[in-house]
Amino acid sequence: MTALELAERALELAAHRTAEIVVQSERSTFARFAGTEVHQPTLVENTVVQMSVFEGDRVGAVSSNRVDEQGLEALLARADEAAASAPPRSPATIPAEPAELPAVAGYDPATAALAPAEQAGAARTALDAAAPLGAYGYVTSGACELAIASSAGARSEQRFTDAVALVIAAADGASGYAGQSAWRAGELDPAAVARDAAATAERTRDAQGLEAGTYRAVLTPYALGELLQWFGYYTFSGLALLEERSFLTGRIGNRVFDPTISLADDALDPRGFPKAFDFEGSPKRRVELVEEGVVRNVVWDRATAAQAGSGRRSTGHALSARERSFGPMPLALSLAAGEAESLEELAERVGGGIFVTRVHYLGVVDEREGIITGTTRDGTFRIRAGRIAEPLVNLRFAVSITDLLGEVLGLTRETTLVNQSDFYDERYPYGTLAPGLATTRFAVTGTGAGPGL
Repeated sequence: MTALELAERALELAAHRTAEIVVQSERSTFARFAGTEVHQPTLVENTVVQMSVFEGDRVGAVSSNRVDEQGLEALLARADEAAASAPPRSPATIPAEPAELPAVAGYDPATAALAPAEQAGAARTALDAAAPLGAYGYVTSGACELAIASSAGARSEQRFTDAVALVIAAADGASGYAGQSAWRAGELDPAAVARDAAATAERTRDAQGLEAGTYRAVLTPYALGELLQWFGYYTFSGLALLEERSFLTGRIGNRVFDPTISLADDALDPRGFPKAFDFEGSPKRRVELVEEGVVRNVVWDRATAAQAGSGRRSTGHALSARERSFGPMPLALSLAAGEAESLEELAERVGGGIFVTRVHYLGVVDEREGIITGTTRDGTFRIRAGRIAEPLVNLRFAVSITDLLGEVLGLTRETTLVNQSDFYDERYPYGTLAPGLATTRFAVTGTGAGPGL
């Protein structure tokens, strides 16, 4: 039974109700490795049904991976009970009606067919390529299906695949990071990822400290992509804007960033993890968030668009029912590239400063001001006379995104898909398309441990 057929069967059981059924199915393989050993090679085959029942201005939303007839009947009973006890929603919403969906890429049969043994073999190639350093990370791929059926007549289905290779090469006093992501596993080279991570790690030995202060900096796509995604969670949400907790509050239409900064959310882009519709069945579309430094838009789901009024419509950014209280989220951020040929060219433009391979342990300090804290990790270096020089220990930072993107010295011509999925719960791959960036302002607030184990 396909995901859509299962959704339609669940909807039949909910006859005479206003209901929305979302089905997510997954077949994924995962091979973790640590040191010199591959461990936890897994195969996951799972299907989850999410059922929402609408009773006036109340909604009961429940989910289960018991998808036989008895399981679906029990799910319906729970949904009815949840709707009866749910608080009222304002404004009330009903399931989406049928809509024309865009055609997207994103499914690769060869990736869908990968077996656990093949992933374990890919993991072994990564381990061998990182030697004599140890390697820590994983190789994973998945084939997923998302389907929606509603009492309003909506019927949506899509299959999509993803593959990710992540490696931290490390020993005592040394560590380096690299990764690759794509919806075609054939585009990944785990051995090359491991070699890149190992080459970075070897340069991190004998790391030195650094005084707190504001420095010019080069950020790799890994670091920039992570910062942009965290900024996006709290900034480009229609709910955050309505609640006046977004950085964009009072700033839409203003030039906030450097003119080289143009940021969109584009789930249709085949370079990312393409999606045709969201978890309400609303069509995805490209949304221009920032154009040449000027803030333009946020993203909406059906509830926040209705709350905002003024004819606003969903941009196709609803999350799953159990996450919808967070509001709509941009999950396909894409920062326009620049003209620099390499990260080394960006270092030349910086002259003196720091080079950041990766950021870690991020947290939002101030949503309204767009301030994010965290640490650098697995490859932090000084830049001297336009060259990437001696290694540094991990640095604590607290950066204002306004400062980070306010005066940009350059962006690389090439962009990288940076995976943002954590592979917990139901698999739903997403990532950020980011170039490398050179900035005049990166605020270092302290130092931490050195690189390595």
